[in-house]
Amino acid sequence: MADDQSRQVDDSEFLEIARDPAAASIMRKSLEQLAKGGAGEVLKEMADEVLSGRVGLREAVSIPAYANHMIDKFQASKQEWDSLSEMDRERLAADGERFLEDERRELEETEREKRDATGRGAKGRHDGSSWSLY
Repeated sequence: MADDQSRQVDDSEFLEIARDPAAASIMRKSLEQLAKGGAGEVLKEMADEVLSGRVGLREAVSIPAYANHMIDKFQASKQEWDSLSEMDRERLAADGERFLEDERRELEETEREKRDATGRGAKGRHDGSSWSLY
C-alpha cells in the first residue's frame, strides 16, 4: 500500500488548501515524510491514503482515527512552542520563511528548466505577440 508506485498525487492536489505552489509542495513533501512512518502507523496510513489519491486531505483530517492522532501531535508541538523564548520563536519563524522562499526558488527554477527544455520560453518568429490587422 505504501510503495512509491501507488503514489499518484502531485502538488496541485494541495493548492486549494495551501493557496501557494511552494506551500503545496511543502505539504506534499511533509506527507511523504509521514508516509515513511516516523510519526507512527496511523499517520503513515493517512499519508499513504492521501498521497495515493484514495482520500483527499480535507476528508482525511475529518476521519476521527487520523484527527485524534494529529491533535495529539499538534498539542505536543504547541507545548514545545510555548516553552520557547520569544527570540527562539522569532528565529524559527524566520527559518520557516527562508524555507518557504527556498521552495519558491526551487519551483521557479524547475519551471524555467521545463520551459527551456520545451522551447516555450523563447519567442519564435511566429509567436503571435506582434500580430495586427493593420
